[in-house]
Amino acid sequence: MRCPYCHVDNDRVLDTRAAEGGYMVRRKRICNSCQRRFATAEKIEKLSVRLVKSDQTREPLDREKIRRGIERACSKRSIASSTIERVVQEIEADIYANFDSEVTSAQVGDIVLRHLAKLDEVAYIRFASVYREFDDAQDFIRAITKIIGPKVTSPS
Repeated sequence: MRCPYCHVDNDRVLDTRAAEGGYMVRRKRICNSCQRRFATAEKIEKLSVRLVKSDQTREPLDREKIRRGIERACSKRSIASSTIERVVQEIEADIYANFDSEVTSAQVGDIVLRHLAKLDEVAYIRFASVYREFDDAQDFIRAITKIIGPKVTSPS
């Protein structure tokens, strides 16, 4: 590893720690030439799963888009950012475990909804209303009934 300060390839590792649930390794290093310290991160290179959108275009799966959608759904809720990060990791792990090369946006949306249902009912409804393009109150009632059971009745 080249030192970011003197650019010499002569360092030693001082400390190694697992991060992101064991999917990343952080190392603290010291350059043997200039004696300055720096940190590196090693992450597993995954084969990219491609997202197939509803118009049949394909693009790389974007973890940050998933995170932004969940953050919007969870806004003004008392959900820690570390919890959101954990959920994003679980969703990403689900996708990589169940799909080799391509996943549809509908499948990703369903996976996100499944995780949000366990995390927070309001976040689930918020995400579902955008993802499923709710048109009226009946759509909300059906979604609420799905997560809390048939106790909810529609207004007469």
